[in-house]
Amino acid sequence: MIDAGIGDGALICIPTYNERANLERIVPAVLAQVPGAHVLVIDDASPDGTGELADAMAAVDGRVHVLHRAAKLGLGRAYVAAFDWALERGYRFAIEFDADFSHDPAGLPSMLERLDRADVVVGSRRVPGGGVENWGPGRRLVSWAGSTWARLVLGVPVRDLTGGFNGFRREALEIIGYRDIRSAGYGFQIEIKYRASRAGLRVEEMPIVFRDREEGSSKMSAAIFVEAMVEVLRMRLVGPGGPRGRRAAGPSARGS
Repeated sequence: MIDAGIGDGALICIPTYNERANLERIVPAVLAQVPGAHVLVIDDASPDGTGELADAMAAVDGRVHVLHRAAKLGLGRAYVAAFDWALERGYRFAIEFDADFSHDPAGLPSMLERLDRADVVVGSRRVPGGGVENWGPGRRLVSWAGSTWARLVLGVPVRDLTGGFNGFRREALEIIGYRDIRSAGYGFQIEIKYRASRAGLRVEEMPIVFRDREEGSSKMSAAIFVEAMVEVLRMRLVGPGGPRGRRAAGPSARGS
C-alpha cells in the first residue's frame, strides 16, 4: 500500500499542448504514485481543450492546479513559469514530467527519495538500467549524438543532458538562475543541467526507461534539435551565466 504522504512538498510540473487524450490518464497515474504531491498543468492554449479538461480536474481535486498561457511559447518558458509558481508557493521540490507516458509515474517515488540527498536528480536513459523503448535506429542515433555532443562540448559529467524527467530542490532552482536560460526548446534541458554542474550542485542520475508516447504526436522536430545544438556552442563560448561555485563537495554528477 502506498503511503498517502509520499510526495509531500513536491510539485509535478506537466507542460501540455494538445494532450487531452493523455491528461485524463496521466494525472491520476501520477497522483497514485505520489499521493502527497501536487500537479501543475501548464497549458499553452491547446485547441483540443486540454486546458479546459485540466480546469475540470482541478475543480474536483485540490492537488491539481492549472497555469494557462496565451499561446504556444515553448517548453523552456513553460518550465520557467512552473518553477516561478512553485517557488512563490513554497514547494520543496519541482519535477519536470511529460504528459504522454514517455516518463513512467512509478519512477516518481524514487526520484523524490534521491532528492533527499541530491540537489538535482536526472532521469537518465544513459546509465546502467536506463534505456529507451519503441525507438527506431534513426531516432536512437540522433538522441545519442545530441547528448554526446553536448557532454563533450560543455565538459559536463551528466550522461543524459537532453532528457526531460528531472527533479530539483527549491534551493537548487534559486541558485541555478533558470530565468536567464535563453533557449525556449529542448536546449533548456541541456542548459539547466550545465548550470547546475557549474554551480557545484550535487547532480545524481537515476536510471529510467523512456517509452515512446502512446497518444498524440511528438513535439520534437529537426528545427528544435538544431536550435539545441547551436545553443550548446553558445553556452561553451559565453558560459551559462548566473550564480556559480556554491560548493564543490564531491563529484558534481553520479550515475546510479
